[in-house]
Amino acid sequence: MSEIKVDNLTGKTTANDITVTVGASATMSLEQGLAKAWGHFTMSSTTPRDSFNISSLTDDKTGIFTADYVSNMSSVNYSPSTGGTHRDAVSESGWVLAVQHAGSGADDMTTGELSLSAHNGTSALVDTVQATFQIFGDLA
Repeated sequence: MSEIKVDNLTGKTTANDITVTVGASATMSLEQGLAKAWGHFTMSSTTPRDSFNISSLTDDKTGIFTADYVSNMSSVNYSPSTGGTHRDAVSESGWVLAVQHAGSGADDMTTGELSLSAHNGTSALVDTVQATFQIFGDLA
């Protein structure tokens, strides 16, 4: 088995242009395939369980949190992916949870933060036991 140990990878032609071969011939940009930020937290605390490129979490109100980035995204055209769980003391089967961008429209995303909301089966805002998110796109 081969092993390569390095502290830094820099593209030969352009600093951020590193191509990875996947399979026999498919290639992808290493930079494009990396998450630029992610977090795992409970909505009862503004301290993340774990995170990357997140400077702070703000509890805006029940079921709505904002995650601020350490390093901003280059534009609002990045891709957030979210998930989470919530436990109802009476019945877990009654919950339908979506952790998502909480803005009022598709163009409400900003380069410096992501707003997240969680809803139960009746669309009421709830604080979740776990909320997770990953951000893919280009850093500024």
